[in-house]
Formats: sequence, C-alpha cells, structure tokens
Amino acid sequence: MFYTFIRAFVRGLLWLINGNAHYDNKKVLPEGAYILVGPHRTWFDPIYYALAGSPKKFSFMAKEELFKNPIIRFILVHANAFPVNRAHPGPSAIKTPVKILKKGDLSLIMFPSGTRHSAELKGGALVIARMSGVPLVPTVYQGPLTFKQLFTRKRITVRFGDPIYIDRKQKMDKDGMAAIDDGMEAAFKQLDIEIDPDFKYVPTPKK
Repeated sequence: MFYTFIRAFVRGLLWLINGNAHYDNKKVLPEGAYILVGPHRTWFDPIYYALAGSPKKFSFMAKEELFKNPIIRFILVHANAFPVNRAHPGPSAIKTPVKILKKGDLSLIMFPSGTRHSAELKGGALVIARMSGVPLVPTVYQGPLTFKQLFTRKRITVRFGDPIYIDRKQKMDKDGMAAIDDGMEAAFKQLDIEIDPDFKYVPTPKK
C-alpha cells in the first residue's frame, strides 16, 4: 500500500518538475520477477527505473547507514529496500534479494557497477540471477544528471533491452562471469545507440 502511494506521489511530482519522461520497449519485460540492471548515471535514475517498470513493484539495495535514521528507515523499509554493508557485503547481500525474487511478488533494481562513477561490472547481479532463476533486463537512462537539470524539462528516456537468461548449470568462474559481463555491457551500449546514436555519458564531477 505504501509503495503504491509513494510511487504515485513521486510520479506526480516528477511530472510537475520535468514532465518529459519516455519509457521505451516495455514489451520485452518478463511477466514474472526479474532484475533490472543498468549503468548508474545519477542518484535518481533508480526512481525512473522503478516508474518505467510500473506496474511491477521493485525492491532495491540501500547502504546500511541510511537505515540509522528512523524516518528514512521507515520510508526505505516500506519502499521494499533492504540494507547492505558496501564495505563488507556478507552473505545476506545475496541471500536477501534471492529470497525476495523467489517469492515472485517483487523484482529487483541493481547497478552492477555499484557506483555512478564506475564502468566496471561486478558479479553480484549475475549470482543473484542464477540463484533465483530470474532473468537480467538491461536498462539505460538518458537525461538530466542533476536535480536542477530536471527543471529544464529536458527529455528523459529509459529503454529496456531483451532479457538475459542465465543457465543454472553455467559456471560462475572468471571466464563465465566475464562473458555475461561483456554481454551486459554490449546491451547497454546498444540501448544507448538506439535512443541516441551520438550519446556520450559525461559523469557529473564528484563533490
């Protein structure tokens, strides 16, 4: 109930601020649970990912420090977030999302790079997909990179790619993971080209 309410509220707020969001190729989204994966380009792209994938509801990882504030913790918990220690993730960083995905009610939003300023893919999403038996859905965001830029009403596009299914029998060794990483990276690049052949991501400077 809370998730549905907050999603509707955020959708309305972003429509007032920007009002120029477009969600492309939703027809490829699986009916069951899946993991949306994409390059992390701005702090609010997971919000647009969740709106783009509606009516599907999503869970996501959040750094455990955010849960120390009782108000933020209440919002995060009721928005289906779960805490992760980024420095020392531990088994729960895999077991918790696998359990969520196996229930089938929620899908998951993950950024394999783990940071807005890294292009290096990490193996967590691959392991979670394999253990839960759900596909990875490559997704990219193009649009404003700062909250201030949203008010320019510049076009925002979230585009989905064909699901990537991982065989449970596939070995998650270095070569196996590298092959899937390469496939995801190629999918991200292709999606960017399909939106805008001249697109080049320039990250905002770290503060």
